[in-house]
Amino acid sequence: MHEMHLNHEPFLAIKNRTKTIELRLLDEKRRNIRVNDSILFKDRLTHEEIQVRVIALHIYPNFSLLYKHFDPIVLGYSKEENALAEDMEVFYPIESQEKYGVVGIEIALIKSL
Repeated sequence: MHEMHLNHEPFLAIKNRTKTIELRLLDEKRRNIRVNDSILFKDRLTHEEIQVRVIALHIYPNFSLLYKHFDPIVLGYSKEENALAEDMEVFYPIESQEKYGVVGIEIALIKSL
């Protein structure tokens, strides 16, 4: 099982089943993720945990291209928010995206722990 930490808002969106694609850099750690694997997400604020199953991997050279192919709601945005790929640069600079590529990990909630 893979383990990842999430900020509180994305964690709640996955728990509430509105966010179904987790965005990550396709670095060495994420290259080990496969369809049907389980991921344990830990909320950085509350330390609550949820378990999800990977149902698809969407690989792109950068977040700008990834964002063009998905509804912002499944990426974790609310209807009122403007979804911008530049939002991801806070976590993953353009240089890192160019070096590794990015992945949208499509998930389905299994259970809250």
